[in-house]
Amino acid sequence: MAAADSPSAALRRRDLCSRGIRLAGKMRADVVDLLDAYVEQQGLDASASVAAVEGVPLAAVERWDEQTGTQRLLENLAAYRAFRALLAQMLEEQREQLGEADAGLGRALAAVLLQVSAFTYHLEELLRLESRGIPGEEEDGPPAPPRLSLFEQKLRGLGVLRELAQWAVRSVRDLRQLAKPSPAPGAAPGLAESP
Repeated sequence: MAAADSPSAALRRRDLCSRGIRLAGKMRADVVDLLDAYVEQQGLDASASVAAVEGVPLAAVERWDEQTGTQRLLENLAAYRAFRALLAQMLEEQREQLGEADAGLGRALAAVLLQVSAFTYHLEELLRLESRGIPGEEEDGPPAPPRLSLFEQKLRGLGVLRELAQWAVRSVRDLRQLAKPSPAPGAAPGLAESP
């Protein structure tokens, strides 16, 4: 029996998934609050349509139910690594634009960035538990975006925050799927096996 299939590993996986679900839920609530503040501070219309933003991973996925647990974890990891880089860039731009004029928005953005970093680490722990190699950072980071106008930066920020909120929802769904116990060892597909 592989270490990832042992009863203690299954219990640890369920525990990590439960904690991850709570982290993602809290992160989503904070992102929604940040999104409201961001729209107001940046003078944007909350219903503004934002085209897909380069470097922002989309939470929507075709055939979600056919994905293996490892695929789910790897996609989540790649997305949150990208969000970590994008949020750090947004924070930098926010500081350049406003300085200390709106420290509250900067603190909220920094808090969400910290949550994204913690969640990324949490996903890495789940992958380690499954004895899977963790992809290097360079494979997942978004390319450096071209220099954008102030308005384009604001729209990109709106797109980043909206998609991050969607990823938090998807992550909860993915972790709930991963936390489901297998009927019997070897009788059902494991986390890393195909369904």
